[in-house]
Amino acid sequence: MTTPTDTREKILSVARLMVQAHGYNALSFREIGKVVGVSSAAIHHHFATKGELGAALAQRYTDEAEKCFGDFSEASEDLSVCLRNYTNVFRAALENDNRMCLCGIMSAERDDLPAEVRAEVDRFTEVNVAWLTQLLSRHNPKAGVEVAQRHAYAIFSAIEGAQLVSRGRGDISVFDNTVEAYRATGLLL
Repeated sequence: MTTPTDTREKILSVARLMVQAHGYNALSFREIGKVVGVSSAAIHHHFATKGELGAALAQRYTDEAEKCFGDFSEASEDLSVCLRNYTNVFRAALENDNRMCLCGIMSAERDDLPAEVRAEVDRFTEVNVAWLTQLLSRHNPKAGVEVAQRHAYAIFSAIEGAQLVSRGRGDISVFDNTVEAYRATGLLL
């Protein structure tokens, strides 16, 4: 027997893939219902609005990223290892049917997002930049937090951009080559 929790999880899983492939604006309760095998009304039982569903997706995605980044830091103090693990997270989305970072693709639709979704998408950026800043500060404490934070924003923006261009080309080697160029120029170690 399928429980309400199981149905909610299936809705979130299908919705995540839908957004990563087509963006927030393509999110459709009807289409999710077809894949999950429930009616639109059943989805509304779990998520009253599209905005509520989008916010839940972005919140979960950000929470997963935050945990993942913490795991990277615990597994290694080596900056280059942590940054390789970080870039591999973004690469993995491309490996999954040329999908985008969920919050990255929603950022591109910022003007169309309800406030609750925008807040969670912004939190994703904050979590990425905070983790990268901490990592860079630990690696080079003399540089200062402001310098580390600017570098963190540059890394985050560069990796999101590399993912976007690679996706647009339908060629994951574009991501790989771009990331290697970032390493060669010193943006990444």
